[in-house]
Amino acid sequence: MEKSEIKGFIAKRVAQELKDGDVVNLGIGLPTLVPAYLPEGVEVILQSENGIIGTGAKPTAEEADPSYKTDAGGQPAQAAPFGCYIDSATSFGFIRGGHVNATILGGLEVDQEGSLSNWIIPGKKMPGMGGAMDLLVGAKEVIVAMEHTAKGNPKILKKCTLPYTAVHCVTKIITEMAVINVTDKGLELVEYNPEFTVEQIQAATDAELIVSPDLKPMC
Repeated sequence: MEKSEIKGFIAKRVAQELKDGDVVNLGIGLPTLVPAYLPEGVEVILQSENGIIGTGAKPTAEEADPSYKTDAGGQPAQAAPFGCYIDSATSFGFIRGGHVNATILGGLEVDQEGSLSNWIIPGKKMPGMGGAMDLLVGAKEVIVAMEHTAKGNPKILKKCTLPYTAVHCVTKIITEMAVINVTDKGLELVEYNPEFTVEQIQAATDAELIVSPDLKPMC
């Protein structure tokens, strides 16, 4: 697979997990591509933890007001028609109350226990954890959308080595190689990219994969 195709391929597969009417929170980076791949007839309500329910299209330069209307990544944002702006306390009460159907985040590392590290690499400057900690424990489904490896090194591990964002929280991992469910018994490989064999996927994964008896190709 060409490097330029990977993010779109992952985003398209993630979009298949969403249902019409879902309230969805998107992390920065790759997850923001997901709405462009929603299946026909599926519309979702995008929530931004810093105070928008029903996030709309990115505003034009004339519409943008970066002094107070931004998304979680600090970029100009606006509510869609019938969307609304809310204060931070209400927004996080919404998240902690279990009203977000799914959050889609990138990851630095995920482990076989469903724990996620995605906010800091020691020694490197980072803006902070943001709302990820609350989203990981408050959303009904936590989908990690990321490349399977980093510079050839596995990102799906037996145990995270970087500081945790939250533990035992991830429900599904989607990469350019596979779709993996996090279960009580471990990581279950449920779909594979036909460009790779199961053996290649396991070789690129530090954690042991349980191959589903219903394993099927990604589409």
